[in-house]
Amino acid sequence: MTLPVLAQDKDHNFKIAKNLDVFNALYRNLDMVYVDSLDANEVVGYGIRAMLNSLDPYTEYYPEESLKDLKMLITGKYAGIGAMIRENMQQGGCMIDQPYRNMPADELGLKKGDLILSIDDSTMLGKPVSYVSEHLRGDPGSSFKLKIRRLSTGKEMTFNVTRRAIQMPALPYYGMLPDNVGYINLNSYTEGCAKDVRRAFITLKQQGMKRLIFDVRENGGGSVQEALDIINMFVPRNTEVLTMRGKTPRANKDYKTTTEPIDTVMPIVVLVDGGTASASEITAGTLQDLDRAVVMGTRTYGKGLVQTTMELPYNGQMKLTTSKYYIPSGRCIQAINYKHKNGGYTEHVPDSLTKVFYTAGGREVRDGGGIKPDIEIKADTLTNLAYYLMSARDSNEVVFNYEYDYIQKHPTIAPASEFMITDADYDELKARVVASDFKYDKQTEKFLNQLKELAKFEGYYDDTKAEFEALENKLNHNIERDMEINRELIKDLISRELCRAYYYDGGSIEHSLRSDSQVKEAVKLLLNEEEYNKVLAPCSAQ
Repeated sequence: MTLPVLAQDKDHNFKIAKNLDVFNALYRNLDMVYVDSLDANEVVGYGIRAMLNSLDPYTEYYPEESLKDLKMLITGKYAGIGAMIRENMQQGGCMIDQPYRNMPADELGLKKGDLILSIDDSTMLGKPVSYVSEHLRGDPGSSFKLKIRRLSTGKEMTFNVTRRAIQMPALPYYGMLPDNVGYINLNSYTEGCAKDVRRAFITLKQQGMKRLIFDVRENGGGSVQEALDIINMFVPRNTEVLTMRGKTPRANKDYKTTTEPIDTVMPIVVLVDGGTASASEITAGTLQDLDRAVVMGTRTYGKGLVQTTMELPYNGQMKLTTSKYYIPSGRCIQAINYKHKNGGYTEHVPDSLTKVFYTAGGREVRDGGGIKPDIEIKADTLTNLAYYLMSARDSNEVVFNYEYDYIQKHPTIAPASEFMITDADYDELKARVVASDFKYDKQTEKFLNQLKELAKFEGYYDDTKAEFEALENKLNHNIERDMEINRELIKDLISRELCRAYYYDGGSIEHSLRSDSQVKEAVKLLLNEEEYNKVLAPCSAQ
């Protein structure tokens, strides 16, 4: 029997009042008689976080002291020195890893590898990255003394630093590829990024661009409005592009393009991957639904939820999920259902339960599970050795030390599009890696040991012991041999990191375009007009 709506509302309101009363009574009793004194911020804060964690990962509480984190999330801005820092266990502290172009760290001449000794009178040695980062940030215009040690000379230097509002670069690189193909890389949807994309597009068009690769791989999203403004560049005015639906009328919104576009016919390939989420999925999915671009790469993350910020007492704020969004075909691409009954759980939407929708031209697309590319091209992968070598950031800093020494010996390098370390440079790196007794997790050895244990369990090992030992000898850990097998791959990866040091993030991206298989496939498609149009044709026409 279904209860009348009024009875349901009364029951719901009673449960709210009851549980709030219980919570207040629990804490009052704890505060009065619990054996130890309680920190209200810590205990109640934990309760708040636990409550929100039972909902979805995007609903969060920001007390007054954490509002700067929320502001940075929304705008991409913070006040500090403008540099990435990283921990170096060999040196026992944090180091400058990458100054941002034209920011205080860059203008002061801070370099990759500078060890941060102290901030004002507080030592930073032995402190984690989060602690050092917190002390580098502050109010715009505030000043502090920064003491560093330059490892190449051992010299200690002190700088008077004034914090500035730092805008994280949302558009680190754009440029022309051969055959009049333009390339724009957008890594986040922060405030003002649509204007940057517009300027980049116009500049490339003036340079002769006739086709565009728009790269939003590893772009976790951000501002929905910025995504709408970017879409508006490529589709006609007054086109329906997005719908939001939530519990309250206030959460329901419909969006159309509002201004005249700058180009509605140029062929576009949008590159996506599993890190493409939220606002970047709105861009890719909308252009796919309107048959305005070919989406290429691997399936996107699948975030179809929309968050809104609300003010709370004592200057706190809350970011909470208020609606789902639907792109022009009518589909929502949310990949995970967050269930709140019986303690709460998550449920990934299987492909078998997704529904078919249709693009403007009649192509089939599906909801749930993110945006499925029109053309799936898997990303380049690293070998096991390359992965561990490039991510080794613990007691073995052999790659970082090599890069640092290389920078000290070479004041300049060739342009990022041309630069590559020489074989002699690589031989020096290989010698350092071998001498460092570098260790990494070798997958063949792991699976061989698992097979050996299984053979013992099933009683086959004694009869095959000699074969196991022979295979074990062939698979033994030979770092010098493995470095030679991976020579070209590691040369490219080291060169890319050096380009980042000399030419910032844009240099690293520009260098990577030479070997990026997904970019190469995008160029290939754009140069084949017949194949490009075939991808966007209705299913019946293919």
